[in-house]
Amino acid sequence: MSKILFVMTGADHWTLADGTAHPTGFWAEEAVVPYRAVKAAGHEVVVATPGGVVPPVDRASLAAEVNGGQERADEIARALEEMTELRTPVKLAEVDLADFAAVFYPGGHGPMEDLAVDAESGRLLVTALDSGKPLAVVCHGPAALLAAVRSDGGNAFAGYRAAAFTNEEETQGGLAGKARWLLQDRLTEAGVEVRAGEPWAPHVVVDRNLITGQNPASSAPVAEELLKHLG
Repeated sequence: MSKILFVMTGADHWTLADGTAHPTGFWAEEAVVPYRAVKAAGHEVVVATPGGVVPPVDRASLAAEVNGGQERADEIARALEEMTELRTPVKLAEVDLADFAAVFYPGGHGPMEDLAVDAESGRLLVTALDSGKPLAVVCHGPAALLAAVRSDGGNAFAGYRAAAFTNEEETQGGLAGKARWLLQDRLTEAGVEVRAGEPWAPHVVVDRNLITGQNPASSAPVAEELLKHLG
C-alpha cells in the first residue's frame, strides 16, 4: 500500500473580471472518482490544502444535471461523506513529498483562485515532477502548474504536453466572458503544450510522469493512468 497526496483548493470562490466572487471550490466528481479508485487499489489518501483549511466543495458539482441524473448526484454526495480525509487536511507547507508515492490535483474553479498563485504548491509540483513520481492533474487543477516556477523564472512544465479545461468548455459553461483569464491561454503562455479534445468528452494526455485530464469526464481515465504508473 502506498500513500497518495491529494492537493486540493482551499478557495470557496473565484474572483471574476468585475471583482465579484463566483462561488466555487473543488469539483466533487474529480475528487470522488480518483479517491475511490486509489482506495479500491489499497492505497492510503492524505489531503493537503493551503493553510490546512477544509477544502470546500463546489455546490454546483452536486447538481443532478451535471451528474447525469439525481441517482448519480446522490451517489457522489454519499461518496463525499465517506471521504473522511477531507475533514482533516494537512498544511501544504508541511508536506514531505518523500512520504508519498504519487500526487493528485482535482479541479473545480477553486484552483484558479488559490493554487494558481500558491508558492508552496508550486514548489511541491516542481519537486514531484523532478522526482519522477506519478503526478496526476485534472480539469482546472492544471491552474496549479502556473505556480511551478524554477529559480530561473521559467515554468517547470514548459515543453510538456497536457490536457486541461479548454477555452471552448469555459465558453460553453458560460464563464469565459466573465473571467479575468482563461486556463488554456495561461498554460500556453507558460510554455505548456495544451492538447485539446472534444468538449466534455474524456481526454487524457500522458507526458513522462505527468498525467492530465481535460474535464470531469476525464477523472476516471486519469485515475486509471495513475494506478498504471504506480504499478
